[in-house]
Amino acid sequence: MIKLHSLPAAAATALLLAACGGGGDSDPVVPPADPTVVPTSATTSTSTWFKFASALAPTDAGEALLMGAITELPTSETEEPMTLP
Repeated sequence: MIKLHSLPAAAATALLLAACGGGGDSDPVVPPADPTVVPTSATTSTSTWFKFASALAPTDAGEALLMGAITELPTSETEEPMTLP
């Protein structure tokens, strides 16, 4: 009698495990961006640098920004100065 009751439970377990078979997800997992690394796209122009800098949270306790391969920040002789909020 116990064998008859365990047969449906075993079949249900097998179906659940087969349904959870994974696969099919072809999108690669993108790791979260490191908030201490300055993206090179932020240095393409003075306006993109301003947008990046103004989006940073003002704090004295945060980690230092890592410049990596960035050798210089963008400058402009023709654009008006921008003020951070």
